[in-house]
Amino acid sequence: MDWNKTKSIFIFVFLVLNIFLYSQYVDSYKENQNVEVLGEKNIEAKLKDDNITYSDLPTIEKAAYISGKVKLFDLPDASQGMNTMYRVEDGDTLIVALQKPVKLRNMEATGFQEFIQQYVNDGASYTLWDINKEEGTAIYFQRLQDRTFYYSLKGLVKVYFTEQGEVYLYEQTMLEQLEELEKKKNLLPPIQIIQVLYARNLIKPDSVVTRMELGYSTLFQFTQTQVFAPTWEVRVRTPEGTVEEYFVNAVEGKVVDMQLDVKAVEEEEE
Repeated sequence: MDWNKTKSIFIFVFLVLNIFLYSQYVDSYKENQNVEVLGEKNIEAKLKDDNITYSDLPTIEKAAYISGKVKLFDLPDASQGMNTMYRVEDGDTLIVALQKPVKLRNMEATGFQEFIQQYVNDGASYTLWDINKEEGTAIYFQRLQDRTFYYSLKGLVKVYFTEQGEVYLYEQTMLEQLEELEKKKNLLPPIQIIQVLYARNLIKPDSVVTRMELGYSTLFQFTQTQVFAPTWEVRVRTPEGTVEEYFVNAVEGKVVDMQLDVKAVEEEEE
C-alpha cells in the first residue's frame, strides 16, 4: 500500500471537509437570522397548541462524520453458487440473477430480511427500507452498526420479485473502509430538529411525529471516497393519515433535500 498517497488523500479529505463545514456554518448563521428563535419551552407550547404530538425522543448527544470508499467488486465477491448468474457493472455494482427463483417465506419484512441475510454478501449490514409490491422491488440501505446511510446509491441492495413472492434478481453496491473523521460533534437535540421543521411549516397542525432516528446522509463525494454527515430522520403522520419523511443535518440543523437521491433510486429500479 502506498502510505504517502493514502496520507495525502486523507489530508485532502479533511481539508475539503473543514472548508465545507465552515461554509455550512456561515450559511446556517445567515439563515437563522431570518428564523424565529424558539426556546425549548416555547416550542413545546406551540406544538401543544397545534396538537402536534411526539413519542419518546432519542437522547444521542454526539456523533462523528464518516468517510468510506465505494467497494469495487471482483469475481470472488460475485461468486454466488451454482444457482446464479452474475455480472459486475461499472466496477461497483454487482448484479445477481437467480436461475431458480427463491420463494420468500412471506412478502413482509421478515421474509425479505431472511432472504438478504441468506443470499446476499454481507447481507446483515443492510436494513430493509421499502417494499413496493406493485413494482415488485424491495430496497435495503447499508448500515454502520445501527445507523443507516440514507439513499446512498453506493450502499444499497435492490431485490426484484414476482407477484408470487419469488426473488429472481438483486443488485448490490457497498461502502467499505468506513471510519470516523476527527472527533465526534455535538448534535442538535431532537426537539430542536422538530422546531426546525415546524418553523418551515413542514409539520402541520394535528400531525404526529412517529419516529426519529440518527443515521447518515451524503455530505460530498469524490470518485471513490464519500463523506457522510450525522442526520436525523424524522417521520411524520399527517392528519390525512399519510406518512412524510424528512432529513435534517444533526450538526448544522439544515434540512437535507433527498429528492435527487430518491429520484435516482427510483430510476435505477426501472
